[in-house]
Amino acid sequence: MQATKSFEDLNAAWGQLDPSPADHGSVDLIVRRPTGETREELPSARFSAAEGLQGDNWLSRAGDDPDPDTQITLMNSRVIGLLAGDKSGWAAAGDQLFVDLDISMANLPPGTKLQIGEVVMQISQLPHTGCGKFARRFGAPARKWVMSDIGKRERRRGVYARVIQDGVISVGDSIKKL
Repeated sequence: MQATKSFEDLNAAWGQLDPSPADHGSVDLIVRRPTGETREELPSARFSAAEGLQGDNWLSRAGDDPDPDTQITLMNSRVIGLLAGDKSGWAAAGDQLFVDLDISMANLPPGTKLQIGEVVMQISQLPHTGCGKFARRFGAPARKWVMSDIGKRERRRGVYARVIQDGVISVGDSIKKL
């Protein structure tokens, strides 16, 4: 991971980046979380409506009443690249899919369906927030930046989705809004 940047530095750097595509994006990284802090980067993975990302700890962490609207988290690759630097630090964010796609509220309102590889997912209503772990890993200014008013609208911390059609997703797969 790179050194923590200030809120102002993050804003300035973000303003210099080209925006992610709105309609046709791509998968840049898939990360499975088999246990606690363990992360596995995968070239491809199976996703299902019953389990989310197969082999991920989502179900075991969810307890007796798993909420399918929190199965999968997608984070914008340009955001995590700004926060963590090269891909070796991306998995620390704790998300499963890192995508080059505009995941903002305006572009992907709740209920929007995405075709990702063979899988169809639906964007959740629930907000994905920056937790204490996120602040420890990327710094308090990063958490403040992703959770600012504009950061929430842009979903800089990411977005929850549920699997509605099972299948395989591979790094490099295209993403299409349905």
